[in-house]
Amino acid sequence: MTDPRRGSALLTVLWLSAALSAIAFSVATTVRGELERAGTASDGVQSYFLARGAIDRALLWIDWGPAFNRPDGTPMYWAPGTTRMHFEFPTGAADVEIIPEGSKLNVNLATPDELFRLGLALGVPPERAQEIAAAILDWRTMPPGGVSEFDSYYLSQPSSFRARHASLEEIEELLLVKGMTPELFHGTYVRETDGRLTPRVGYRDCLSVFGSPAAISVNAAQGAVLAAIGIPPDAVAAILQARRAGGGFSNMNQLREFTAQVGPAGGRLTLNYGSITTLRATARLRLQNGQLSDMRRTVAALVKFAPSTKDAPYHILRWYDQGGLGVGDMQ
Repeated sequence: MTDPRRGSALLTVLWLSAALSAIAFSVATTVRGELERAGTASDGVQSYFLARGAIDRALLWIDWGPAFNRPDGTPMYWAPGTTRMHFEFPTGAADVEIIPEGSKLNVNLATPDELFRLGLALGVPPERAQEIAAAILDWRTMPPGGVSEFDSYYLSQPSSFRARHASLEEIEELLLVKGMTPELFHGTYVRETDGRLTPRVGYRDCLSVFGSPAAISVNAAQGAVLAAIGIPPDAVAAILQARRAGGGFSNMNQLREFTAQVGPAGGRLTLNYGSITTLRATARLRLQNGQLSDMRRTVAALVKFAPSTKDAPYHILRWYDQGGLGVGDMQ
């Protein structure tokens, strides 16, 4: 007769083996997940410093630009009017966008009509676009008596506050005005009929505390900015198409010939970029098979370029570790 204790011992061993196997599987899964997370974090850090390096190289090339040319006379590094730069590095690649603040409306000086048309061009419903335009005007203006109807709304919020009623010092203040949302401010993505996601720019891509009070850089302005200053839709489409085809207008004579057919708003278009520019770099690491990683890291710098008589060729006014400029690319 079989000893029942031997069966119990065998059953105990089997249960222990199953438990140890489950523990080993759980530990292995956890270790694998942590390794993948560590690898992703490492790739993110490397991509971040690759993007920073691209900003540094872009600043150097812009500084060198006017001084160095190839034998055929073309610029070796950078030429005024260039809006994109591509850099190849041993460990990856980076694209740098050059976004002049002169291509944006000055948020402290834009008229109510311009702010309203801007909202419509960004796809904001008319009533909300009108509300946002009025809220921006209220934020930057001292109302009679020092209190406005918008203040009552702000004071009723869980984190109550009052409008500054003074010029905006940072464009991020727009996130506080009534009617504004993070999606409207930063931009978002919309799904096309074929299922593709395309970027829709936000207020941040079109307004700036450093923006131009009058002239708008035609080769860099968003289509919504052009519409906001009164450029007709067909002319806006022609400008964007010219930029996609060949970089836009190359000289003032070409621009004057175009603006003569546009109307009074065409007089606000210029080729000048101004002295304050945002450089936005997006970097991707190179994998072992030579292809670029799907992971992207973006950083940006707001830079003021100084005349050659100053102590330094440029000064970084603000740094954005997360890119900080929404989803909109220049078209």
